Amino acid sequence: MRENPGSQASQIHGEVLEAEKRCRPFIRKTPVEYSHDLSRIGTCGVHLKLESSQITGSFKIRGAANKILSLTEEERNRGIVTASSGNHGAAVAYMMKALGCGGAIILPKTASGVKIDALRRMGTPVEIFGDDCVEAEAFAREKAEKHGMVYVSPYNDIKIIGGQGTVAKELAEQVKAIDSVLVPVGGGGLISGVGGYLKALDPSIDVIGCQPQNSAVMFHSIRAGKILEMESLPTLSDGTAGGIEQGSLTFGFCKALVDDFILVGEEAIKEAVKRTLAVHHILVEGAAALTIAAFIKESHRFQNKAVALVISGSKIALETLKSILCNSGG
Repeated sequence: MRENPGSQASQIHGEVLEAEKRCRPFIRKTPVEYSHDLSRIGTCGVHLKLESSQITGSFKIRGAANKILSLTEEERNRGIVTASSGNHGAAVAYMMKALGCGGAIILPKTASGVKIDALRRMGTPVEIFGDDCVEAEAFAREKAEKHGMVYVSPYNDIKIIGGQGTVAKELAEQVKAIDSVLVPVGGGGLISGVGGYLKALDPSIDVIGCQPQNSAVMFHSIRAGKILEMESLPTLSDGTAGGIEQGSLTFGFCKALVDDFILVGEEAIKEAVKRTLAVHHILVEGAAALTIAAFIKESHRFQNKAVALVISGSKIALETLKSILCNSGG
């Protein structure tokens, strides 16, 4: 599935190094935890990169900080508008408040209520538009153009990708050897940054994208050779749900850098959320559980390997968590 990753990896590696210097004061170096439980299941060594403990509750602050800090003061003063399923919006809102600039966050109707409430508590203007992220993104771009504001994409921007790649820079410093890395995929910004940085260090590292079967637009698009416009079914992994903007940089990066995809069903995602809480005492959202569910599904392929799972975020609604704990068996 993967094309030659050389030039793309080199480009992203440089962007990550610049991002590291630019946004370090605004981001947290998140911990890595060895999972005895998952290591036993796969007869291998598994480390969890806990972006669930990142500022604003997910990895998204990395890309948002890098992008917004790269803007001129005049650009920031014009106001910022973005579209998000929730976590990117929270990260942009955090940076807007930290730097004293205004703007608006556009969320689709499918956004998690807990993420919408978190944004509103921050005092950020929130608008709900569209049935998925692609429609919200188009509306946000139009709003930015109409009002002379700066649009900040949740994934389709090299500065966003470079910021997300700082996850991999930390990971490479925290774990001595990595054979395979599993990363949640929605629009592809995180896996583009992580995959590009790690491939630049060692092209043999296996970069695996994890998506819900109900919304695997990147996987199906890469198989088709073009970005598809396809309907997504409801998924617990709301942070990765929805389509990909036409012409997105991440499509080309994923074609070049991602070695394989693992798709998981809704019950597997629920069980991964529950298992992570029960075994590691770590609260994760559906998108973050993708890598754990995917690893368990195909644990046989990782025998005797050093594996890293990116745990992308922690924001899960209380009602959703109660439903998982009460109805998933065991």
